[in-house]
Amino acid sequence: MAAAQAPPREADSRAAHAPLTGYTVAVTAQRRADELATLLERRGARTIVAPTLRIVPLPDDEALRAATVELIREAPDLVVATTGIGFRGWLEAAEGWGMGEDLLRVCAKARILCRGPKALGAVRAAGLTEEWTAPSETGDEVVEYLRERGVSGQRVAIQLHGDPAEDFIRTVREGGGAAVPVPVYRWTLPTDITPVQRLVDAICARRIDAVTFTSAPAANALLRIAGDQAADLLEALRAPAEDNGVLPVAVGPVTASPLTRLGVDTVQPQRARLGSLVRTVASALPKRSRRLQLATGHRIELRGHMVLLDDEPFQLPPAPMAVIRALASANGRVLSRAELLGHLPRGADGHAVEMAVTRLRDAVRLRSCVETVIKRGYRLNLEV
Repeated sequence: MAAAQAPPREADSRAAHAPLTGYTVAVTAQRRADELATLLERRGARTIVAPTLRIVPLPDDEALRAATVELIREAPDLVVATTGIGFRGWLEAAEGWGMGEDLLRVCAKARILCRGPKALGAVRAAGLTEEWTAPSETGDEVVEYLRERGVSGQRVAIQLHGDPAEDFIRTVREGGGAAVPVPVYRWTLPTDITPVQRLVDAICARRIDAVTFTSAPAANALLRIAGDQAADLLEALRAPAEDNGVLPVAVGPVTASPLTRLGVDTVQPQRARLGSLVRTVASALPKRSRRLQLATGHRIELRGHMVLLDDEPFQLPPAPMAVIRALASANGRVLSRAELLGHLPRGADGHAVEMAVTRLRDAVRLRSCVETVIKRGYRLNLEV
């Protein structure tokens, strides 16, 4: 998807007081990336779309074609359908290769297990009948069903959807069965990883407020592309809101698992749906904002790259935003130029601090918001 990258996509100006006003949210998905970005932007967010993976087009996927030929030649006893779009895509690809009828014939003779209602819908739409559907829509439940019923001596086709589904394959093989992975929508790294590298830089510098994940492979790919920066990236994702940490949001526990194993706590919706993911972001980020009362009677709120002064939004460049964040964290304590310099981008000097303070005052049209303390530094003029 070409749209991916920089500069960030800006929120609609009509969303000035929407829940995500002022926040920058990264989208790591490829499939439905524009839809996710648009839903976030409607709630006021600025988005950065940088897919960490690309989907191998089905008609070009020789691995999928080879698995299909193998299953037609030697029919499976059991077929596991894990996703609706994946199962439909497999049937459509087979039809394009002239194998559609043969694939339906072998599936009709097999017992079919569905991971959830979307997979079930695709199975029934193809005129097939399922034996069982996982009530909780989780792969773990399918694995448990396979273990309880037994697969010894059986040939099991497992429709994958990007994720290798190692638990399914291991369960079948340990149970004495023959697993045949069907790699629908295989994922590989993007042809150009530069946009993702820029995203990694932004996360490490904590210029992103939240990063969304809709698949476990996408999370793994981000860490892989980060390379030597992976430790800094993980530190940013683990950091709390008061340390300007980046909020990781995963669509569900399976997606979150690569991060969970590395000690990163993710925020997740109750239902693994795109709309629920967006609502979770819109609920979680405003809770991380910083609200302060100035001695002048004005109220300020810090949200991402924006300051709200008495509910009026002012978008700030990175340096003034870094200064006001540091001063807000100091809770009225004076910060020296040297201390503030440590919060500015690398290469800045003492004069850059003065310029950032001046630009901050001018941007919010309130010079009294930051007080100069002679020979000591600056402080936020807070109500005592």
